[in-house]
Amino acid sequence: EVQLVESGGGLVQAGGSLRLSCAASGFTTDDYAIGWFRQAPGEEREGVSCISNSDGSTYSADSVKGRITISINNAKNTVYLQMNSLKPEDTAVYYCAARLGFVGSTVVVGCRDYEYDYWGQGTQVTVSS
Repeated sequence: EVQLVESGGGLVQAGGSLRLSCAASGFTTDDYAIGWFRQAPGEEREGVSCISNSDGSTYSADSVKGRITISINNAKNTVYLQMNSLKPEDTAVYYCAARLGFVGSTVVVGCRDYEYDYWGQGTQVTVSS
């Protein structure tokens, strides 16, 4: 059974940093992609950053580009989202999601939530001004 567990959210002041973690288990393949998505109250869910373990391709939304880094630690089966220079508009519930099988850049650069099959429960990020 595939499971994704997010952690690392919390309350931080504007300009601060957080590192979100997505611990994965139950994967039966080394080919997969992980996406980080967020949803603020009253807003649609949006793709923040996606990464493929198949070919290393990554994507970051324009709204976070230059402020976030996505990375995979295969030894720990964990994907990280390092977020710096946080802004109040980054406040949202952050979810990680997985798509198993070979995933190339065509899917990763889209970072579309409907292309991911397994989801974590989410972690709240609140940035105060």
